[in-house]
Amino acid sequence: MSKFEFPPAIKSRPVYGTLEARQGKHHLMIADAEGAEAILAIATPELMANTHIIYIPRGTDYAEKLRALNPAQFYEGPTYAASVTRIQRVLQDAHMGLQIYLAGTEGLMGQAQNEAMQAGFPFTAIQTEHRGSVARRMQCVHCKGITEDVETDPFVCSHCGLNLFVRDHYSRRLAAYQGVCIDAEDPGNVPPSKGIYE
Repeated sequence: MSKFEFPPAIKSRPVYGTLEARQGKHHLMIADAEGAEAILAIATPELMANTHIIYIPRGTDYAEKLRALNPAQFYEGPTYAASVTRIQRVLQDAHMGLQIYLAGTEGLMGQAQNEAMQAGFPFTAIQTEHRGSVARRMQCVHCKGITEDVETDPFVCSHCGLNLFVRDHYSRRLAAYQGVCIDAEDPGNVPPSKGIYE
């Protein structure tokens, strides 16, 4: 099963639910990797007839199952960066009442949610369901660089090389968690890395 029960954390940390089919004339479903499972769980022919799916496989094999649902539109992108202009365009052209569903990794959901909010959709109107990897999208508070798919704590910033502590503090504006130098006061004193949720 690709669902993970996140431990309790600080208030800024996102809380994810379970996707539910909602009433509406238009539906936008954005998912990556195992996020496809959440779409498959709620799909009906009636819902798919008015749904635009944007999917990023990330090495999984769900694309054909999603295509077989016969959505009104289907786009398979190689990465989020390659798909973001399509996401922006769909949100820009959206009609009132568009239902937005996000599923998969935290990195995808955070970035897609940010795009939807910039397009004028309220945070509370966007459904999310976490599936798959628990890796985080991290911002170094020192150099401001973003490192994708961080799975260990501490980790080395891919931009400035500092040893960073993985914090639960989350920025919706950046769609990223914050990483702070772990050995600033005692350079070189870095604990062994472990999985974020170990």
